[in-house]
Amino acid sequence: MRSLMAFSYIYRGFRLLSTPGIRLYVVIPLLLNFTIFATMIWAGMSYFSDFMHWLLPDESGGWLLLYWLLLIVFFFTAWLIVFYTFSLVANFIAAPFNSLLAEAVEHHLTGQTPPGNLLKALKEFIPSLRAELNKFTYLIAWSIPLLIFSLIPGVNLLAPFLWFLFSAWMMGIQYIDYPAGNHGIFFKQQRKILAQRRFQTMSFGGGVMLASMVPVFNFIVMPAAVAGATLFWFETLADEEE
Repeated sequence: MRSLMAFSYIYRGFRLLSTPGIRLYVVIPLLLNFTIFATMIWAGMSYFSDFMHWLLPDESGGWLLLYWLLLIVFFFTAWLIVFYTFSLVANFIAAPFNSLLAEAVEHHLTGQTPPGNLLKALKEFIPSLRAELNKFTYLIAWSIPLLIFSLIPGVNLLAPFLWFLFSAWMMGIQYIDYPAGNHGIFFKQQRKILAQRRFQTMSFGGGVMLASMVPVFNFIVMPAAVAGATLFWFETLADEEE
């Protein structure tokens, strides 16, 4: 039952985004999401168009069929690249502002912690990026053995299931870092706390993953996940700090 409740935190995070005192902190991550997404697509289409003009001497007849086949391959590949890198890049850049959003949600919930300001975000930019690099290193360290496991015939049938669980775990770690980090709970200690609520953490992370696959909503998944993670932290995890 608690795992199911953790799954719902992403939905509750969406509902919080329009709350006065919180929605202001949604604007910057949202603009970052849109800018990165639009830039990647624009650059990809520009380079693809130049490549097609160089590759195909004539876009008619049989060449037209090849053009459309390559176009389909391009868009499918672009979708995969955006899906797997978009969240990572957006979170890397928006990390300091996500901390401010977590503070605003905390202030809304408890009335005890005042929202931060832009100056604080700038001061915390380097430490926040360092925390993101630590998480990225942890991600790579676990991805390598999972990748090797995926190449072993027979046992690799379990690989998709294991990748999903690991991805859900990483999503939970990614977003709970913001409310926890605001209280001086850093990456190593966070993992110990989350390990005590592993299934709930993966349930929350799984909810974030599914929400990120929904068109339109995926543009605001990041701030919604930060808000949901802050709810999760204060309602479920904060008592594990001691």
